[in-house]
Formats: sequence, C-alpha cells, structure tokens
Amino acid sequence: MLTGEAVPVLKQPGDTVTAGTLNQSGAIAIQATRTGSDTTLAQIVALVEAAQIRKAPVQKLADTVAGYFTYGVLTAALLTFLFWYFIGTHVWPEVTTSASMDIMAYHSRLAFPHSSPLLLSLKLAIAVMVVACPCALGLATPTAILVGTAIAAERGLLIKGGDVLEKVHKLDTIVFDKTGTLTSGNPVVTDCLPVGEDEKIMERWDDGVMWREFHPTSVPPHHHLITPTKILQLAAAVESGTCHPLATAIRQEAQKQQLPIPPATDFHTEPGLGVSAVVEGSVVLLGNWDWLRWHGVPIDENAQNLAEVLAADGKTVVGVAVAGTMTGLIAIQDTLRPDAKVAVDKLRQMGLRVMLLSGDTPAAAIAIAKKLGLDRTNVMAGVPPAKKAVVIQSLQAGEMGRILNPKSQIQHQKSVVAMVGDGINDAPALSQADIGIALHAGTDVAMETADIVLMRNCLTDVVESIELSRATFDKIRQNLFWAFAYNTLGIPLAAGVLLPSLNFALSPAGAAALMAFSSVSVVTNSLLLRRFAHR
Repeated sequence: MLTGEAVPVLKQPGDTVTAGTLNQSGAIAIQATRTGSDTTLAQIVALVEAAQIRKAPVQKLADTVAGYFTYGVLTAALLTFLFWYFIGTHVWPEVTTSASMDIMAYHSRLAFPHSSPLLLSLKLAIAVMVVACPCALGLATPTAILVGTAIAAERGLLIKGGDVLEKVHKLDTIVFDKTGTLTSGNPVVTDCLPVGEDEKIMERWDDGVMWREFHPTSVPPHHHLITPTKILQLAAAVESGTCHPLATAIRQEAQKQQLPIPPATDFHTEPGLGVSAVVEGSVVLLGNWDWLRWHGVPIDENAQNLAEVLAADGKTVVGVAVAGTMTGLIAIQDTLRPDAKVAVDKLRQMGLRVMLLSGDTPAAAIAIAKKLGLDRTNVMAGVPPAKKAVVIQSLQAGEMGRILNPKSQIQHQKSVVAMVGDGINDAPALSQADIGIALHAGTDVAMETADIVLMRNCLTDVVESIELSRATFDKIRQNLFWAFAYNTLGIPLAAGVLLPSLNFALSPAGAAALMAFSSVSVVTNSLLLRRFAHR
C-alpha cells in the first residue's frame, strides 16, 4: 500500500508494519507502537492537507478587470454627462434639435426633436452605462469553462472545477508514477529460460532497440526433457500452494498457454526466499539465490550472468531447481500499459517534459523508461511516498538538478507540474503538484486528492485533458478580446463621438440591444468549443 509496488515487502520479527497492509502467508503477532496522528497513514494525510494549503488561489483575470471596469464605466458616463451638458450643447447647439438618438433612425430628425441639453446629456450618459455593461466580460470565462467541463464529462474526464481547466494549459512538465499508472500493476512472466552449462548471449537490433537472445551451446544429458514449457509447468505446480503475486503470474502464464499442471505435494513456503514442493517424484525449488544455496543447489557463473542481464532490464528473476540441480530461470516483470508509449510520445510532441517517478529500484524504473523513450535524466527511482511531494516541490521551484546532483550549480527554470498517479503513496505528490491526475481504478485517496480523474483509466486521456484545456483557454481569450473590442467600439458611439459630424448616437434602447448582442455572441463563441468533441 505504501510503496505502490506489486511485490510485497519482506518483513522479519522486529520490523515495523503499517495498518492496512496485507499479510499474505503465515500468522503474525503485532504490537501497536503508534496510534492516531502518529501513524504513517495519518502523516500521509497531513502531507496532503499541507500541500493543499500551500496552493495559491487562482486569480480570475476577467473578474478583476470587470471590477475595475465598472468604476471606469461610471466615470465615463459621468464625464459624458458633464461634457455635453456644460460644453457640447454650447459648442454644437444644433444637436439638441437634430440629434438622431436611435440606431434604427440614423440621420433622422424624429428621434428626439427639441431635446433640452439636460435630457440629451442624460440620455448619452445612460447609453454609455448600458452599452458598457460588463455582461460579456463576465460571461467570457464561465461560459467557456462550462462547455469545456461538459465536454470533459462526456469523454470520461472528471475535472474538479473550472480553475483546473485554466491551469492545465500552463503545464510544462508531466510526472508519471510507474507501477499501476504506466504499468498494469500485475506482474507477468516475460522469460522462461532453461539453464545449460554454457549460454551464449547474442544481441541484435530491431528499430533501434536492442534484444538479447540466449542460446545454450551445450546442455547436460539430464536436461534433455527440461524445455521452457516443462519449466513453466513445474513452477506452476509448485506455486499452486501460495498466493504471492509472482506465483499468480506464473500460474496465469501456464493457464494462458493452456498447459496441464501436474499435481504437487509437501508444499513449503519461506516468505521472501522461495517455495518448494514435490512434483512427479522430484523436489522442485523456486526462489532467489539464497533459497537455492540454502538447499545446496550449485549456481554456476553462466546462470548468474544470465540472471544479472535479466535483472538489468528491471525483471524479477526466479530460479528453478529440480532434484538439486539448477534447471532454469523465470523472469517476471510488471508490463507497460498498451497506451503508455502512445501517451508519452504525444505529450512530448506537445512540447512537454515527461518524467518518471517511482518507489521501485533504479534498474526497474530505467528499464520502463527505455521502453518509453525517456532518458535517465528524467527518471527518479527509489523515492519513498513522503519524498515524492518533495520532488514535485523541487521541480516547481527549479531545484530538481540539485537534488539529482548536489554539486551541480546549474540553475533550472521553475516548472508548472502535473502528477499522474493511482496509489495512496502518490497522494502527497498529487496534492503538491499544480495539477493532480488520478486513474479511476486507483485508490480512493488518490482520486479524492487529484484535480482530474480519468474515468476510463486510459493514459491518452491525459493528452486529451491538456488539449481540451488549451482549446478552452483559447475560447476564453477570444471571448475576452471580443468583449473588450465591443466596449472599445460601443462606448465612444454611445458617448456621442459621431453626433456633431454625422448626427448619430446610440439611444439607451439601442445600447441595450447591442449589449445583449455582445452577450449572445460570447455565449455562441463558447458553444463553438463543442466542435472540439468531434475532432
């Protein structure tokens, strides 16, 4: 629960355990040493709350401008009244008798015949206030966000608030958790290799990716029946007596290949080391090197080298011994999600930096990064839950380089960071990030903490949420532009700029019509965002 990894953590007498984790075999006696706010889970909750408090409130540009704009409009209306009452009607006295005050009666002398200076000045001032009503300015942001969040909901993107859409378009760094997010979270068998006296490692390159092939050059006589299929059958038989995730992976691979599993007896399990059973009259051992050596199984240099090569690819290696003889190796690995590579490639094409953050070993994290096309500088492995939030904070502050290399003097630019995760261990980082993104298949804590929840558990939805945010923000900017452009044009007309030369001005009714039209145009422009749903 805390490491986020699929493989359980071995515990010995005297080690610390955490409430809520699983004991997969045997019986244990537990002594409570901490309760309440002192527990590990309570500390994680405190980290989440602290990170949420540190988030700065989103500043609403449109609301701020509209607030000042209102005072500006009232001032403009007052100045309009004062100008026409004290100056304009005296400089151009004919406007009081020939002014056409209605946009529908252009150049007509019938609108307000024989208007007094006071009446003319009041009507122009009122027209300024009506035409400059900041309705369009106030609708510019919420209408676009309303349409954007509705489209997101239709596509399985649960966005918790319009402010999230406003922030997503600013992202420049995406940090992915590894296990359960980029990977399936369920280990599977990737290699089942017989071990001879001498294996030759061959390398070939396909599309720029190196593949290693193992070819036994000489095989002892007693190995003539030990094929990869047979090794898998024996291993599945031994693992039928345990519920360890690695055992589950071996049994599932045997079922996938529709292999008959022979009966096994005399099961014995040593947590963290291995298992044994009697299959077809022979003792079969499965486990790590310590387990095999403890049973007196010799491990030659070739088997050791082969295991090291597999481990370097981030795989967990299980040794198989039959009747006291090393027989084969089974490699197990948490595999990538089918859409992980596509999602990472698209994010990088969008100009975003993609990073991998994991509590797993460096070898396992780097192996996954290679498959995703990420270099080592974008991989952070072996990071405990509490430190994940620190890593995100360092990225935000531009200090990540010093964490990776304390002697580095390079100044890094501050980043706007999104964190994508699924587990309890990811919650502090999800909360610390500018945008937290969680998979719906993840834990409740992760979904509660995140700003965006991917209801379809599809990583390409991360790309879609960013594209939707950018499209929404473009609409907001378009709406704000047209709202300001409308007021820039409408206020002078209502104030009577063209009255002396063309006998044209807006009446309060005409100003109200234009104000309504501006609001309708902003809403219509926001609704055009739905075209994004059909792209």
